[in-house]
Amino acid sequence: MLITLCYLYLWARWGRGPAALVRTTVQQLRASHCSFTFCRAAAQPRGARVCLSRGGRVFCVGESQSIDDLNKWALFLVSPFILEAEHIAFVTESIWVQGDTLQRPPSSSETIVKWSDCCLPLACRPGDPYQLIAKASVDDFSKLGVAFLEDRLQVANGLIPQKIVSVHLHDSALKELEDQASDTPAQLLEPQPEPSVESKPELEAMEHVGREDHQVLGSAPTQGQGGALGGEPAGESDRGVGSVEHCHLHLSSCHECLELENSTIESVKFASAENIPDLPYDYSSGLEGIAYDLCPKREQRRVNLTGKAPNILLYVGSDSQDALDRLQQVRSALADCVDTNCYTLYHLPLESALRDPWPDNCLLVVIATRESVPEDLSRRFMAYLSQGGKVLGLSSPFTLAGFQVTRKAALQDTVQSLVFCKADWSQVRLSVLSSGCVYEGGPGEPLSLGKLQGHLDNKDEDRMVVQVPFGTRGGEAVLCQVHLELPPSSPVVQTQEDFNLLKSSNFRRYEVLKEILTTLGLSCDAKHVPALTPLYLLSAAEEIRDPLMQWLGKHVDAEGVIKSSKLSLKFVSSYTSEIEITPSAIPVVTDIETFSSENFNFEIYQQNLQTKKLGKVILFAEVTTTTMSLLDGLMFEMPQEMGLIAIAVHQTQGKGRGRNAWLSPVGSALSTLLVSIPLRSQLGQRIPFVQHLMSLAVVEAVRSIPGYQDINLRVKWPNDIYYSDLMKLGGVLVNSTLMGETFYILIGCGFNVTNSNPTICINDLITEYNKQHGAELKPLRADYLIARSVTVLEKLIDTFQDEGPNGVLPLYYKYWLHSAQQVRLGSAEGPKVWIVGLDDSGFLLVHQENGEVVTVHPDGNSFDMLGNLIIPKQP
Repeated sequence: MLITLCYLYLWARWGRGPAALVRTTVQQLRASHCSFTFCRAAAQPRGARVCLSRGGRVFCVGESQSIDDLNKWALFLVSPFILEAEHIAFVTESIWVQGDTLQRPPSSSETIVKWSDCCLPLACRPGDPYQLIAKASVDDFSKLGVAFLEDRLQVANGLIPQKIVSVHLHDSALKELEDQASDTPAQLLEPQPEPSVESKPELEAMEHVGREDHQVLGSAPTQGQGGALGGEPAGESDRGVGSVEHCHLHLSSCHECLELENSTIESVKFASAENIPDLPYDYSSGLEGIAYDLCPKREQRRVNLTGKAPNILLYVGSDSQDALDRLQQVRSALADCVDTNCYTLYHLPLESALRDPWPDNCLLVVIATRESVPEDLSRRFMAYLSQGGKVLGLSSPFTLAGFQVTRKAALQDTVQSLVFCKADWSQVRLSVLSSGCVYEGGPGEPLSLGKLQGHLDNKDEDRMVVQVPFGTRGGEAVLCQVHLELPPSSPVVQTQEDFNLLKSSNFRRYEVLKEILTTLGLSCDAKHVPALTPLYLLSAAEEIRDPLMQWLGKHVDAEGVIKSSKLSLKFVSSYTSEIEITPSAIPVVTDIETFSSENFNFEIYQQNLQTKKLGKVILFAEVTTTTMSLLDGLMFEMPQEMGLIAIAVHQTQGKGRGRNAWLSPVGSALSTLLVSIPLRSQLGQRIPFVQHLMSLAVVEAVRSIPGYQDINLRVKWPNDIYYSDLMKLGGVLVNSTLMGETFYILIGCGFNVTNSNPTICINDLITEYNKQHGAELKPLRADYLIARSVTVLEKLIDTFQDEGPNGVLPLYYKYWLHSAQQVRLGSAEGPKVWIVGLDDSGFLLVHQENGEVVTVHPDGNSFDMLGNLIIPKQP
């Protein structure tokens, strides 16, 4: 054997390449039942002989490795299993990695080898490392090994291969596979992981996550595995794996359904829905990775060293109604930027401004009057500046010597394009509402300017924003002639086109305003996280209240607690301040007589929930971490007729897809709904449609209200809720778990109802519709729309189960954005296609220039509708 290995080494060293060496070694030594290992050099098995070394990785041959017990493995059962004579069984070990430590992308000269193209998966074992048994031909096994050695092997997003070891499967293990496959095709054998920090109760069921190219069979990682929140272990290919018979049930055996689920239905721990756009060029996407901290972080931020009270004074001139309206607008805009628990916003009336000693207790004066500032008050403002004060002028004639305000009537109350230069010299472009005035050089000595500058993107480059340092004590003014204080819904905005332009720039308006406030010494950091509140257990139907309490009595422990891997729920009759609330231990109040909420009207929810079972049992919280985790300990145990839903007013740790954050301010409709779907049903065979149905339910819940049918709310494939084709105001995220013959599906959904900022909400659309059509539609409530959405969803599910996709697609197409839309695939230079609809599994059908209609497989892509591209997600 040693002579053979030395001969092969010399042959490879001076003759053929590593692929030939590996393949020949495997072919010649297979009969000896030895094990072939590809691993890092430090992990080389003791006593193994190295055949090939490349960098820090080796291919070696050692003692036979065998597997005779599959009790603790989750089996992927295809047809009656036979390990063909020319095939090799092997185990891969992979670890979950995120962020900068992810596998490097290969250079253009290197060829990626996808794990799923070279083998057929047989069983997996969740944990760290993640282990997976597969089979492959000698050639494909050799190809996998060489790709591993050369760092060209791609397993799946977040999984990095660490070792590949060939194994001998004992006859007992093969018989177990064969028996399971012949008895119940496509069934999953429930693994029984050993208790550990990484093990979780839900690993007893296979969580369906996706994969990259073909069929995926695997489970999601546990919470403790490197922080990975989802992944796709890998799958099978049609090539080089022998003849395989597939069951006709989608998702359990259909690679296309699994592929779509990977890219659009995230199996994410602590997940819910995102309500901020995720398109990279859309400035509103900046919210995905942060909470409320929308301003750039600086190592040297200005702080209040004067000992002054944290007062921001608002001067709007006279006491006219117009001035008072402007006061409210300015107060609202600033309150959205700074933490009102840290700063106080006071009205500075003219009389007080002239008489009171306000400069002694003021961090910032905001001058937002459109009237001329009286000369004596102007002198007082200048004196304040000379002592180190800060002034912000908003569409005001107030200015400093060296500048003058010039009126340009053609610009008044028009939407213009502003180029704003930030303190770091980067630029922001946005649509703004012009006051009709500009800054020009004036009498007096020219003043030096700060870094903040803004001009219109026109031929005159009219100056609209100037930063002016003043005096020797750090005084500073930022003067602005665009209406940063006015929302897009302001009565000044006359046309639908102007509203759309301003609303699409609303996030950037706040970005500019926060940049100015930060430069003037205020903090625009994230607001203080509100304290968690107890949960309330509510039942929407009186007839299930008693059965619910009886069920609880049988399932809580001696202390009234139900535990899960994520948190403990302690059921109590009433709540007192002595009961501690933490993210992992939350009291649940069962006495509904004590329940009341300013933000959730339970009677409105009850009156508008017209379901047979969905949404009947409510876990409600004013403030919680995320609604998804609240149902974790109940979803598999509670009777299905007690349809569970978790509803929150505010979330402190809302998560979107992948590592995205999910903003969830008050005014959003935030919920996670439990839905159970039989595996062998119309929808059970097409689980990816669940997200389509939920998005459609939200849109239909609004547009089916009499009078509201023309509110321009739409669905965007695969899981977003949009205003027209302009802005996202909601989204859906789904986590599905197969337990026996039933899918348990958590549908996280969030959409903006009353919160106009920082993007747009449903009531914005209603207000604008009323303005444009002279209508008097009333604003809507989050509790009302959650109930209607759940009601519509149940009807859509029933229709789908009776009629299949064709039962719901006509309504889906009525509201979707993409009919006949032209896009390019892959890149801006990719082939041009036209979207024609969805296929039977929920993929996009596109019409190519040659006339052929094909299905687009997203492979984890982000469908960038606004850019007219289907492009890979950026890391």
